[in-house]
Amino acid sequence: MTEHRFADLVAEAAAASVAGWDFSWLDGRATEERPPWSYARLVGARMAKVSAALDLDTGGGEVLAEVPQAPPLLVATEAWPPNVEVARRTLRRLGATVVRAGTEPVLPFRDGSFDLVTSRHPVVTWWDEIARLLRPGGTYLSQQIGPGTLRELSEAILGPLPAPDTRHPGQAVAAARTAGLTVVRLEEATLRTVFHDIGAVVWFLRKVVWTVPGFDVDRYRPQLERLDGRIRAEGAFVAHARRFLIEAARPA
Repeated sequence: MTEHRFADLVAEAAAASVAGWDFSWLDGRATEERPPWSYARLVGARMAKVSAALDLDTGGGEVLAEVPQAPPLLVATEAWPPNVEVARRTLRRLGATVVRAGTEPVLPFRDGSFDLVTSRHPVVTWWDEIARLLRPGGTYLSQQIGPGTLRELSEAILGPLPAPDTRHPGQAVAAARTAGLTVVRLEEATLRTVFHDIGAVVWFLRKVVWTVPGFDVDRYRPQLERLDGRIRAEGAFVAHARRFLIEAARPA
């Protein structure tokens, strides 16, 4: 692969849209193993049994859109403005209301409004607010990013990093209990993630911004060139994503 080819791949990825939470741009260019618990299936099963549900940090609504049967009241929140309109279009067929949320842990809903609160890969979990919004006997179901996820990719750009001190499942369990919730399920998984070209890496880093905070192609071009050489030499770059599933209930 020539230097010109490297430049083409990077330019293509830098120009591609990263709106919403759809990763289809990576089809054929990167893969990630799926967790064994099938989060979308779990959410669909729960949604069919409740009368009111809330999905936090819905992104573009892509995961929630897989629900086969929506409850009579379905609300989703999203903080990033470009995603709000994407989610409204995506979730229209479900009759869902999409609310733009702020970055503070206060949501515009009454106490005990929902039987079910869900969230896939929340940036921050507002446990006290979730407990407030749940009805007695209601549950919170969330797939979250674990500690040191894709650390190999972060270090390929940033160099050696200290051991992660956040996003540990034990911290989530403790926070849930402090908020008055009972943790009824906790599972963890390490998932092999493979990038087949440098364009896939650039697009991913633009979209999943916490992997390399402040990522910029020009700023990190030398590191990207080295990583491109490694991908060409080895056929792919392999990292490992970490996920955990947590389900917590408000006592009846």
